[in-house]
Amino acid sequence: MITKFVKNQNQDLSKVNYSILIEEKEGGYTATVWGLPECQSEAQTREEAIQNLYEIVNTRLQNVEIVMAEIEAPHKRNPWIEFAGMYEDNPLFNEVVSNIAAYRCEMDNEIDLEGEV
Repeated sequence: MITKFVKNQNQDLSKVNYSILIEEKEGGYTATVWGLPECQSEAQTREEAIQNLYEIVNTRLQNVEIVMAEIEAPHKRNPWIEFAGMYEDNPLFNEVVSNIAAYRCEMDNEIDLEGEV
């Protein structure tokens, strides 16, 4: 796996948008940052839960650095690729494909007839 850290001068990383999951519970609300389950707040009102969560996230992010990284997934070779085109020059290949297609049509017709009964 290859990781390349991206230094992009045009990207403003001082502001990060987070999705907040707000759940109404007995006696109040729970607000959780989507993807950061440890950043969660409970309060009696929706607004108070969001405000508390805002403070939790700001405290957590005070001494951190956000870095953009481009990670390239390892390329795995498809095990069937070695068989691709192996019958390309076989003169009987088109006949075999036609027989398969005819058989499939026959099976579809049988299924349709069974459905009508």
